[in-house]
Amino acid sequence: MRIAVAGMRGFPGIQGGVETHGEMLYPRISRLGCEVTVMRRRPFVHETPPLTSWQGVRFRDLDAPARMGVEALVHTLRSVWAARRMRADIIHIHAIGPSLAVPFARLLGLKVVVTHHGPDYDRLKWGAFARLLLRTGERCAARQADAIIVISTVIRDILKTKYGRTRGVHLIYNGVRKAVRATSTRCVRELGLTPGNYVLAVGRFVEEKNFDRLVAAFASAARPDGCRLVIAGAADHATAYSARLTALAELHDVVLAGMVKGKALSELYSHARLFVLPSSHEGLPFTLLEAMSFGRDVLVSDIAANRAVNLPAECYFHYSDDPVPALREALADRLSRPAAPRAYDLSPYDWDTIAEQTLAVYREVLGDSTFTI
Repeated sequence: MRIAVAGMRGFPGIQGGVETHGEMLYPRISRLGCEVTVMRRRPFVHETPPLTSWQGVRFRDLDAPARMGVEALVHTLRSVWAARRMRADIIHIHAIGPSLAVPFARLLGLKVVVTHHGPDYDRLKWGAFARLLLRTGERCAARQADAIIVISTVIRDILKTKYGRTRGVHLIYNGVRKAVRATSTRCVRELGLTPGNYVLAVGRFVEEKNFDRLVAAFASAARPDGCRLVIAGAADHATAYSARLTALAELHDVVLAGMVKGKALSELYSHARLFVLPSSHEGLPFTLLEAMSFGRDVLVSDIAANRAVNLPAECYFHYSDDPVPALREALADRLSRPAAPRAYDLSPYDWDTIAEQTLAVYREVLGDSTFTI
């Protein structure tokens, strides 16, 4: 079975939730017997020389304009054409922006699976025209994709309510790796942090993550002596928001760790006193699942996507147009308590199970009667 994958920047080691999803999923799909080719966006590929394959997954690097708002669609259209030329059995498109290319893929005779990672038109960074395109992409997926994978019940309800689409819609969660807690503290100390006495946030520097509001809330919250805030992440493109966040972090002595992966990120999760996710928009957040896998105490906004994870009530703060007061109060409350590891039920988020569920979707689309969903 030949699977072409489009809609993500690529992997390994490329920042983004969809990219992490692909990095975890497709080597497993390959080991299950599929020939997987991931179409990567050349401007985000920095290996020297560029990889042609990784853990059984083939890469095809295609040019894309390094311009926010157009890179995804242009790259996906090129990926669809490449998938047709390689005679892919299925093209798997990730996210609703790239799903604008679904009609083109169907026109070329390709079978199409779309993973809906969340209503991206709710992201604050987009203007009116971009939001219209994203809604159109969602509509293209809902009306023309052979199958749609949704990563949360919230997204499944959107498809049912807005488009009446229930046929071929499959709930398959994001996954999380089994964490191995780091005993080393070298990376943590190099950032000027004290193990067990810092608050951690992880993600891209985009408005809906609300890191600027987290900085404001933390700066004015009661907290233990020496407790600091560290944000691990970066901006894909330089923006006014990322510049403002950087300046605000410098003003309040917040540690900006940059895009952190591997051992350094493992250390940050392992020794954090509290993980915070103050987002106004999520699909099913990888960073929250990662923090849970490390047994961290967590504090997250009470948006629908985060509530779907079914955390204890004390792990949520109320999100509003001005979330700073509620976040400040919640931070002070959580940091006043003794830090203690937590145990979470992560059984729904097993990557091996997710790979098998995804392969079953592919086989259903291709009419393999030996598999049922």
